[in-house]
Amino acid sequence: MTESSILITGGAQRLGLHCARRFVEDGHHVIITCRRMRDEWDQTPLKGIDVIQADFSTLGGIEAFISELQSRNVTLRAIIHNASLWLGEDGGHESFQTMFMIHMQAPYMINIACKGLFEAGAPADIIHLTDYVAQHGSSKHVAYAATKAGLENLTQSFARQYAPSIKVNSVAPFLIMFNEGDSEEYKAKALTKSALKIEPGPEVVYKAVRYLMDNIYVTGQCLKLDGGRHL
Repeated sequence: MTESSILITGGAQRLGLHCARRFVEDGHHVIITCRRMRDEWDQTPLKGIDVIQADFSTLGGIEAFISELQSRNVTLRAIIHNASLWLGEDGGHESFQTMFMIHMQAPYMINIACKGLFEAGAPADIIHLTDYVAQHGSSKHVAYAATKAGLENLTQSFARQYAPSIKVNSVAPFLIMFNEGDSEEYKAKALTKSALKIEPGPEVVYKAVRYLMDNIYVTGQCLKLDGGRHL
């Protein structure tokens, strides 16, 4: 029997890398994508994780990744679309276009091209990592919010199109973990925005993804991971 793999886009750091490592711990083979290889991997190889370098900001880059993945003759258990870019409004239409490609065009093309890589009759999932702002908007990051909202809408469309063979859901996080360099003032202010007022860490994302994969009766849903931010 061919070993099935879990594909995580944008899996080189933070949430994506944490989920990749946790899936390996749970006995899965994982494939991640990244824009650039990391020097530290030469010293400490990623055990159980294959890496494909990919640029999702262009059609050519997306097509090249799909071709590479298909050439490996892999069987997929799940696709987790985690690749993301957070750009402000100062970049204008070019920033919007870049985020559209990464947040919407790439998942759209990958979902269509890789449908046949799932094993017929076996459990299969596609999960989109969106954002709290996808359903609430953002006055300071309009393009980011809009493209994440587009990804949220793709969840609904693919869930209808791929049922009953493939479940398609999304996870919409708010504050999961701070970035290096975030000031204490910023952290304190950010924590007050959610009802639970904590920085939960990446494990909550892994648990959310596992819930969607393990539950056979959930599709077309958005799992809000916001610590009560909506309250």
